[in-house]
Amino acid sequence: MTVDAVVIGAGIVGAACAAELAAQGMTVEVLDAASSIGGGATAAGMGHIVVMNDSPAELALSSYSRELWLALAPSLRAADAFARCGTLWVAADDEEWRAAQTLHHVLTGACVKADVLDAAALRECEPSLAPSLAGGLLVPDDAIVYAPRAAQWLLEHSSGHRNIRVRLGCAAAAVTPGEVRLANGDRIGGGQIVIANGLTARALVPTLPIEPKKGHLLITDRYRGYLSHQVLELGYIKSAHQAQGASVAFNAQPRPTGQVLLGSSRQFDTLDAAVEWPVLARMVERAARYLPALPSLNAMRAWTGFRAATPDGLPLIGPAGESSPGVWVAAGHEGLGVTTSLATAKLLAAQIAGTDPAIDIAPYRVDRFRMEASSGGR
Repeated sequence: MTVDAVVIGAGIVGAACAAELAAQGMTVEVLDAASSIGGGATAAGMGHIVVMNDSPAELALSSYSRELWLALAPSLRAADAFARCGTLWVAADDEEWRAAQTLHHVLTGACVKADVLDAAALRECEPSLAPSLAGGLLVPDDAIVYAPRAAQWLLEHSSGHRNIRVRLGCAAAAVTPGEVRLANGDRIGGGQIVIANGLTARALVPTLPIEPKKGHLLITDRYRGYLSHQVLELGYIKSAHQAQGASVAFNAQPRPTGQVLLGSSRQFDTLDAAVEWPVLARMVERAARYLPALPSLNAMRAWTGFRAATPDGLPLIGPAGESSPGVWVAAGHEGLGVTTSLATAKLLAAQIAGTDPAIDIAPYRVDRFRMEASSGGR
């Protein structure tokens, strides 16, 4: 059997890529080793749709993709749990308060709506926060979504869904131009092959510069009204994105159920999925600096997941390499897979079709690290 495109991975990125290609009239076969749509990192994450500014390329990709999510939102179901709750970046001290003002300038310069809040306005906006906080920045159009259900919607209800076939429990063992060989020995032909299976993409293209980052999450019982916005510390990037070891940062999300979803942590050099209570305790302790009543809430469940990270924090979107024509990569999104999935699909589809993308694709090229090495880092 041959189709126009085979997408490996039924997480949020793979689902978005399949939906975009199918909407353009291509027949698409989606393969995933898991038994359900939206497993892996998609199921393990927070589902935060947020504009991030760790680099100009991250800002461009995340803001473009957030607009795509906002346009898609009216079509989603209640079960997809999309909510435009906004992101509240909170400043613990004067230094972070100045950082909030800088971030405001950057975001508004990129046409992203944001409002600076002083200490009194912050308390009025989110009364559960500690009264000692210096202020914050509200990005009102950021949102949340239940990513596994959104991935299902993309594959089963989006405009091109009739062109999509999904095969679960179906592991890809090898990829060559025009063909995917499955673990059971079967072969599937495809004019285009899209590798969008996160960390396991390395098994198909071993040269991909992707490494795992383990993260912990915890969810509480239902406490309606306790939290209204996704709340993060303004030191999030500095706290949570250290180059090695374990780190934690404050990140709390109100779920539509009334529960509070708490993150976040980062660990390198491990593939052990077990919950590590010392890391979880550090996470809760840090969160209590911002939400003093949090330790008194009942925790229902904790779990871990693994983010596929690249050295520069940007995803890999584009051709796998000159030696593999028709093989494409959409992986390495780390903690922004949900946010940037729709933009990733648009950029990938534009490259496959040979049309102009909405934003510059150069920062996300798969070969950018090889190019940098060959130029001596210039």
